[in-house]
Amino acid sequence: MAAAKGSSSPLAKLPLAAKIGIGAGLVVLIGVAYFVIGYSEVSSQITAAKQQESKLRGELATAQESESAYLRDMADLTDRQQRQRELNKVLPEAAEYPSFLSAVQGVANVTGVALNSWDPMDEVPQQFFAKVPMRLTIAGRFHQVAKFFYGVGQLDRIINIENISIQDPKREGDDVTVSTECLATAFHTLPAPTAPAAGAAPPAGGAQ
Repeated sequence: MAAAKGSSSPLAKLPLAAKIGIGAGLVVLIGVAYFVIGYSEVSSQITAAKQQESKLRGELATAQESESAYLRDMADLTDRQQRQRELNKVLPEAAEYPSFLSAVQGVANVTGVALNSWDPMDEVPQQFFAKVPMRLTIAGRFHQVAKFFYGVGQLDRIINIENISIQDPKREGDDVTVSTECLATAFHTLPAPTAPAAGAAPPAGGAQ
């Protein structure tokens, strides 16, 4: 029995207050350990969330900039297409004899002259454009013929009137009617020359 009493735990010999203090300390240590571990985990999650937010903000800024660039490009494309349409009215890409004749006929109708004949002629290529000539014969009062020439000059498409020949003047009351021959010349653009492919053979007839 004496040996059993000598082997009792030192903790058992402590007074009750000490035991309570030790137990409270262990509880506090365990609580601190859980707090530190939990705080570290939450802090890591917060840091990861902030990094993710920063990444998403960067991607959003990039997407917004791409959208702005796309909208600018679309606006620029629309503007260029509009300018090209306006340019095609002035200087089309093809001869377009039917629209040429239609424009001239429209002016003739408005000014009251009679378009008696029209004779499309062969194109005359220049360096950057081609001439599109058409010989016309019109008849009307002198002031109507003058208005016709003026009206042709006001068309969207560039049309020159040259080689004017006024014939057969006839007086009708206070007016004079005339038959007029002229050369109306429109223009159209030519395709840009293409550069020869690398390594292409020289044209025939070159130096030997």
